[in-house]
Amino acid sequence: MRVEPRPSILSVEPYVGGESKVPGVNRVMKLSSNEGPFGPPPSAIEALRAAASEAHRYPDGSAKALREAIGARFGLDPARIVCGNGSDEILTLLLLAYTGEGTEIVMSAHGFLMYDLAGRWAGARVIKVPEPDLKPEVDALLAAVGPRTRAVCLANPNNPTGAFLPASEIARLRENLRPDVLLILDSAYAEYVTRPDYDPGHGIVDRYGNTVMTRTFSKVFGLGGARLGWCYTTPEIADVLNRVRGPFNVNAPAMAAGIAALNEPGWIERSVAHNSEWRAKLTAALSAAGCRVWPSEGNFLLLGFGTPDRAKAADAFLKARGIIIRGMAAYGLPQCLRLSIGLAEENEAVIAALSDFAQRHG
Repeated sequence: MRVEPRPSILSVEPYVGGESKVPGVNRVMKLSSNEGPFGPPPSAIEALRAAASEAHRYPDGSAKALREAIGARFGLDPARIVCGNGSDEILTLLLLAYTGEGTEIVMSAHGFLMYDLAGRWAGARVIKVPEPDLKPEVDALLAAVGPRTRAVCLANPNNPTGAFLPASEIARLRENLRPDVLLILDSAYAEYVTRPDYDPGHGIVDRYGNTVMTRTFSKVFGLGGARLGWCYTTPEIADVLNRVRGPFNVNAPAMAAGIAALNEPGWIERSVAHNSEWRAKLTAALSAAGCRVWPSEGNFLLLGFGTPDRAKAADAFLKARGIIIRGMAAYGLPQCLRLSIGLAEENEAVIAALSDFAQRHG
């Protein structure tokens, strides 16, 4: 006899991040993980260096200075902000705190994998709602909500599809959910959205309650390696998160880098302008090369190749040229690859490679 975990734990396949190396290729272009192409802001790099000399000190467990900096940057009450070791930690803590054995979580079929993983860690049943043309539908999500549903998870924009729902649809979703159902709005790519009909989630939190907006420093701020995320929610939910998170769940260098990144002049504007320009250029060029390109509001594009074999062939063709993008089989999309928008020269290399692939493979 041996000690056994809960059965739901053994149903989880370990998360596999985007590849970063190609055997036999010395110089690679990593466009597999939706990382900010410019790296961290210069001030954040300096803050990390400066923090090294104080690495023997425990960090401020309340992340007060970071919460105040986030609040000042986005016009939010710092008391209703909770910081975490990446937004993944916050998503996990929410599902562990509000769901569990005998409950259900609703998500879109091709939503971010962490909802499924964290839901099963919690012991909940995860219901994945089909997405016509890879876009979540509010009516379908609502129809999947049952008496055991305790949380609905929705990324907006969605990773990996890039799909977007306007503020009116998010409000309709919240209005039609029972008060005892938590709505988790994952807004990891919020800064990249330029549409006027977008609410990353704070408006929904303030208007309706029972909602959490999660955000990250991993994308536009280029701090994926520092693992820094945050959420904005009601005082009651913030209190719960502060009870279940670790006492020092955010490290001091990450907090220093985050504060510096928030105050880097023009960083968001430069990053968003570059992303918008190349998102449009890549969409046009790769569509012309025969790829199906789904509309995206993030810093990535979902590319369709028709069949799983053709997607694998395209992936191998790119890797032979030192270009790494992300296979989507884990998301139920084996016929697709996801491309992160990189630097100009990286984007041009992708266009050239996939145009050549189309000519050689029909």
